[in-house]
Amino acid sequence: MAEQDVPVYKRVLIKLSGEALAGEKRFGLDFDVMTKVCRVIKKCVDAGVEIGIVVGAGNFWRGVKDGGGKIERTRADHMGMMATVMNALAVADVLEQMNVSVRVQTALEIRAVAEPYIRLKADKHLKNGRVVIFGCGTGHPYFSTDTAVVLRAAELNADAILMAKNEDGVYSADPKLDPFATRFETISYDEVLSRHLAVMDSTATSLSMDNNIPVIVFALKDPENIYRVIMGEKIGTVVG
Repeated sequence: MAEQDVPVYKRVLIKLSGEALAGEKRFGLDFDVMTKVCRVIKKCVDAGVEIGIVVGAGNFWRGVKDGGGKIERTRADHMGMMATVMNALAVADVLEQMNVSVRVQTALEIRAVAEPYIRLKADKHLKNGRVVIFGCGTGHPYFSTDTAVVLRAAELNADAILMAKNEDGVYSADPKLDPFATRFETISYDEVLSRHLAVMDSTATSLSMDNNIPVIVFALKDPENIYRVIMGEKIGTVVG
């Protein structure tokens, strides 16, 4: 393996938002997008990287937002957890078609379709070169899938968290609304919290800060960015 192809991270947790899986459709699943993302994940696995994936569900249901006060918050959040399982199974299937070994684990028990989340079992899967996809968030209402990816990264001693988003990094303001918004190359957890920047929710940011896990925020528009980040290329924003 050439020197430039040696990964700088051995084990990573990737957050794939539901919106990213929907592509331009903004709802449901865009299999062209998913295929491109999964090809890059396979490339990373082939390079010897251990990969866990936490999937969101914004392409189907966002608990507190879509519930709109008409559904009790806890139930609305549980509906969102169920939606993440659909995304997890879809990503798993696309990867398996590429001969990538995959396991889906869920924080809520759905034994007919996935393993229950067990930390030591997930760790063993990763060490054996399997991609582990985590569904149902943390398994608790009021906690986002951003918090879930940080929690799993801490539990599994991941080297970094990769936040594959629609934006190409962390900005001083919303670049869609403020033409003078500037992108940070690096930023501290404290500054993200104090400036209320939209990287992750405050619970996830505090948890990553407490466990000293670097978070790399970058655009998923070009899925190759996943590979570039893992290989050490300076892309997006590093929060740490």
